[in-house]
Amino acid sequence: MILLLEKLDTNRTIETKEYNAAMKRLQRELAALQLKVKELEIPILIVFEGWSAAGKGTAISRLVYSLDPRDFNVYTMGKVAPSCSNRPFLCAYAANAPSKGRMAIYDKSWHRISLPEGQKAWKLKPAEKKGFYHDVNAFEKQLADDGTLIIKFFLHISKDEQKRRFDELEKNEATKWRIVERDKIQNKNYGKYTKYFDRMLTQTNECPWHIVAADDSKFAALMIYETLIAEINAAITSTTSPDKQIEMARPTETTQNSILKNVDLDKTISNEEYNKKLQFLQSKLSNLCYKMYAKRTSVVIVYEGWDAAGKGGNIKRLTQELDPRGYEVVPISAPTDEELRHQYLWRFWNKLPKDGHLTIFDRSWYGRVLVERVEGFATESEWRRAYQEINDMELHLANHGVVIFKFWVHIDKSEQLARFESRKVNEWKQHKLTDDDWRNRDKWGDYEAAVNEMINKTNTAHAPWVIIESNNKKYARIKTLEIVTEQLERMLS
Repeated sequence: MILLLEKLDTNRTIETKEYNAAMKRLQRELAALQLKVKELEIPILIVFEGWSAAGKGTAISRLVYSLDPRDFNVYTMGKVAPSCSNRPFLCAYAANAPSKGRMAIYDKSWHRISLPEGQKAWKLKPAEKKGFYHDVNAFEKQLADDGTLIIKFFLHISKDEQKRRFDELEKNEATKWRIVERDKIQNKNYGKYTKYFDRMLTQTNECPWHIVAADDSKFAALMIYETLIAEINAAITSTTSPDKQIEMARPTETTQNSILKNVDLDKTISNEEYNKKLQFLQSKLSNLCYKMYAKRTSVVIVYEGWDAAGKGGNIKRLTQELDPRGYEVVPISAPTDEELRHQYLWRFWNKLPKDGHLTIFDRSWYGRVLVERVEGFATESEWRRAYQEINDMELHLANHGVVIFKFWVHIDKSEQLARFESRKVNEWKQHKLTDDDWRNRDKWGDYEAAVNEMINKTNTAHAPWVIIESNNKKYARIKTLEIVTEQLERMLS
């Protein structure tokens, strides 16, 4: 393994007079760029990593000195918040990702979890450890592909300089609390930690790291300013370039193998069998959810399907006998203005279940490759790359141990029309029928092509699709309950 840090001379210095003159110019330049970034709505994520006592706090203080505080946020990410420790580890970092035109500055980041103390603090599961670097690189790529400028700094200091700073901090009553046992362990095992950091840097360099010699904090500050200004200028040039290729609309793609056309929708169940199975399966699921909580196994259930396919009634029967403290149903509608200012998966990270809980999504992140694709709310490049982005996110959940169910609730076009007509005359259901439902029905063929491609490209071993035949609602409810209870029973046994 190439040791990147061993090659870097940390003892780079600059004279105070030269530093002051350069910093004055750079601060003005960065302040002007912040206004341009806001105008062009470029989200910027700045990550600070490095050795203990490398000066991350000082570097951040000097960085924000010239910035308008209304347009940036600084997050201390070194400790595991109780609300995040029982969720997949990327949840905490995704939730604080910047919106368009804003800067988010992370003091420490997701990369730190790869260190021995990080894995211990987060209690990573074997699959999470194995998939760590893939998950991190995929997450960074999602943000970058959506237009976020990610700038990652690693502050590097020598072993002697780190020891000197520890000693100085411990002499001061006001700062000695900052030095904890793991810091001393790091200095004592400096060579071993050099290899840990090198592995982290090389394995997560798809979005490149900037390694900063930080024995001299003034020299480090200048390097950080100069790098930031260069990266932001490049992003502005890319955003405003007149040569930037304009995406041309293409015909909607149809999938060769039409999955939906091969579904047998004539399946039914008698009322007697339905009532008998419903009571048994609901009771069984209730007990399984208590076991799920005891074992801290979380579950995500995704419902997608045609308008009037019966998703609501299906969800109601699934949850009817469950302890309401252990589950949440999340209805997904059109994104808000704030949600539109973030990468499209942002609004789902905070809604994922805590360990031991169940979350049901009534529509989901698959809107990107369904309604957003068909209605033109997402560009072709956006919805095409979403298949991989979704697969990567679901793999991250599965690595954490989340059990994922994905149901496409399916009816045919004539059954949908019959249900629409029924809603028109039923005063209790009229509110369910909207103009959008009729407009979507007119695009049945486009939606069918989108569903077929969605299932083909996101049907994975860890998150498979199941088509629920729903011309007969009672049959659909029983089938869903049977699948969930059987799979949970296997997972919890």
